[in-house]
Amino acid sequence: MCGFCGEARFDGRPAGTAATEAMNDALAARGPDDSGILARGRVTLGHRRLSIIDLSARGEQPMVDPDLGLSIAFNGCIYNYRELRAELEGLGYGFFSHADTEVILKAYHAWGTDCVRRFNGMFAFAIHERESGRLVLARDRFGIKPLYLAESNGALLFASSLPALVRTGRVDRSIDRVALQFYMTFHAVVPAPWTILKGVRKLPPATVRVIEPDGRSQDQVYWRMVYDRSAEDEARPFEQWRDLLLEEFRQAVLRRMVADVPVGVLLSGGLDSSLIVGLLAEAGQQGLETFSIGFEEANGEKGDEFRYSDLIAQHYGTRHHKIFVPEREMLDALPGAIRAMSEPMVSYDNVAFYLLSQEVARHVKVVLSGQGADEIFGGYHWYPPLAGSDDPVGEYARRFFDRDHARLGQELMPDWQVETDEARAFVAASFGQPGADDPVDKALRLDSTVMLVDDPVKRVDNMTMAFGLEARVPFLDYRLAEFAARIPSRHKLAQGGKGVLKEAARKVIPSAVIDREKGYFPVPSLKYIEGNRLDFVRDALSSRAARERGLFRQDYLDRLYANPRDAITPLRGSELWQVGLLELWLQEQGI
Repeated sequence: MCGFCGEARFDGRPAGTAATEAMNDALAARGPDDSGILARGRVTLGHRRLSIIDLSARGEQPMVDPDLGLSIAFNGCIYNYRELRAELEGLGYGFFSHADTEVILKAYHAWGTDCVRRFNGMFAFAIHERESGRLVLARDRFGIKPLYLAESNGALLFASSLPALVRTGRVDRSIDRVALQFYMTFHAVVPAPWTILKGVRKLPPATVRVIEPDGRSQDQVYWRMVYDRSAEDEARPFEQWRDLLLEEFRQAVLRRMVADVPVGVLLSGGLDSSLIVGLLAEAGQQGLETFSIGFEEANGEKGDEFRYSDLIAQHYGTRHHKIFVPEREMLDALPGAIRAMSEPMVSYDNVAFYLLSQEVARHVKVVLSGQGADEIFGGYHWYPPLAGSDDPVGEYARRFFDRDHARLGQELMPDWQVETDEARAFVAASFGQPGADDPVDKALRLDSTVMLVDDPVKRVDNMTMAFGLEARVPFLDYRLAEFAARIPSRHKLAQGGKGVLKEAARKVIPSAVIDREKGYFPVPSLKYIEGNRLDFVRDALSSRAARERGLFRQDYLDRLYANPRDAITPLRGSELWQVGLLELWLQEQGI
């Protein structure tokens, strides 16, 4: 829902509106229903609205409560806002709207920065205190909603997308060498606070930043994933975990139906999205809109999973929309998909989500998606080898990293290399934190709080919001995640991964979609780059801009051009697409 931006100055000068207007224009796709800018001395706030809750003018933003002396710009949805509103009314607060935005304002006034601990939802927001001059920035537990920051000549700029900050012309656009190493090593995941640009940072998930009028700031991390288990948890039978899990997930799905507009489902045909459809049907949802997408085959790999999405759609009688994309249309859509990326994201399914979102937005404003199940319930192939490993960091790196540090040194030009292996050090530091003793739990925590945030979740947010579509992810309900962390990893690894979730799903959906081979959003023509796709990538990498940038050694690029089909990473990604996508994104952003 929506997008917001703003500026806070710390040098005594008024903020003005030029930068905020430029950022707000860049965020137009995120909020096509309305826009607004609030200027108050040294702070400005901008907002683009996608109307989901309280469609009236009373829900417009930036929202100001003059009695409380608070202003807010907010992106997201607080699913338990009605319960919180009732609690706040019991404390004597009155409301002028029915929006969850106003609930955040009142909750902040009542409980201060601790209010975020009470929110169940996805959110990023900026609150300005009239009396103190403080600016408070916050982001939800899993970073489902983005918040980018840039310091600029005595001011702080902030926005829901990185390109919006670039649009101001006041951001250092040089490439960050550490972020480049993360991109090339950690499967294009660049964790907070880094971004690929040296002048832009992002607020980490589960963080509140309080910024004083003189620019001093303090961060509060209000939530962490902890994998502590009681003796009772360890001894609880598998069947009890299964039944408890089903009820927890049922509630997570129902919480995400809070809206004043129709809600649909992105139905890939896999276990996760199929279970969402099944639970909604079980709850009595009629005429549910579901959506699937498919592409042409390449190198013998099928480009769609319609067989399974059709099965679920027919089983539950949904209004199913099936989109097949020929290769020519996929190539035509690539520039738009790349333009929609807040940061370069290498996964092939970005273009799938982009095209799917374009179609979905013609029918509904809100969709549920199955992202997060693999990271929460152990669905990836690199988890089983970690069980009992004496070298979990090395095991994880061997299976997840696209290349090791030594090989990266043979692919990047010398000016762009970093002496230390920052990506591996980051994983080691994460694995060494308390709260997860089991190697599998260490990987689940890293993947759910870092990799998930800056790959699958960011992908879904960016591609859906490119068309003013709000995506909700019930597997990332924080209560469900905390519950899942208590389940011993052996139950998650059962049946080749997600065992306990699979058994819970058998009580709801047909077993045919549970026992199938694990699939992904397939776009095989971007994995096996040849013909006009090879020309498209090579043209970008041999352009004047790329030559002047000089990121990659020419002999490395020549090897990729000569045999792109065999240059596949451990996670089945194309090395040529990885380096080409980075250059294409930089050029799309005018960098």
